[in-house]
Amino acid sequence: MIGFQTLFYKEVLRFWKVATQTLTAPIVTAMLYLMIFGHVLQDHVQVYQGVSYTAFLIPGLVMMSVLQNAFANSSSSLIQSKITGNLVFVLLPPLSHWELFGAYVLAAVVRGLAVGLGVFLITFWIGRPAFVAPWWILVFALLGAAILGTMGLIAGIWAEKFDQLAAFQNFLIMPATFLAGVFYSIHSLPPFWQAVSHMNPFFYMIDGFRYGFFGQSDINPLTSLVIVAAFFAVLSGLAIRMLRSGYKLRH
Repeated sequence: MIGFQTLFYKEVLRFWKVATQTLTAPIVTAMLYLMIFGHVLQDHVQVYQGVSYTAFLIPGLVMMSVLQNAFANSSSSLIQSKITGNLVFVLLPPLSHWELFGAYVLAAVVRGLAVGLGVFLITFWIGRPAFVAPWWILVFALLGAAILGTMGLIAGIWAEKFDQLAAFQNFLIMPATFLAGVFYSIHSLPPFWQAVSHMNPFFYMIDGFRYGFFGQSDINPLTSLVIVAAFFAVLSGLAIRMLRSGYKLRH
């Protein structure tokens, strides 16, 4: 396990050394979202009975921060290593594809949860959401971070330059996150867009996470959990297959 522990430590140290960029900046961004949307819509929108819009918004912002930063950690690490040429120092040691997968994804989970916790601690005093089912909060936060860490790993392996990775993030990750019910309930959408939202796995992550705070959600949390877990299994299988074959890594 020494190789796994060393790579994991290296990945955590990598984002911790630039904490202002990797931790503080996302927290400030989430605060700005809360201040703008909360101020504008607080007196005009109520999604759940007895829940203020600001309180409704906080779990969505927390989960959005978790997802985006988990993806950014693994994807940026791989693409930087590939472009600078130091990826060879990760590939030369006798690390199995399981150890590579575990270290990159676990480090992404740590960063995602660290940012999410920071966003929650800063925003809690503004909206004060409840804790109806804490275990659901933890399960969906861990699964969501692991999924996006895995997606970041896949994107980092696939991309050969920064603009390819930026396209992956800007045209897939960002739209899927913003259209997953962070700022609204999908019941407020027309039928067509509700159907589109049900095809977005990010929606189930955020909806299940929000259920843990309020005990209310757009979808049964068990259904969300099954879909999210299945999505993670599929992505993990793909990432491990890419690592085992050395796709775009060992040529």
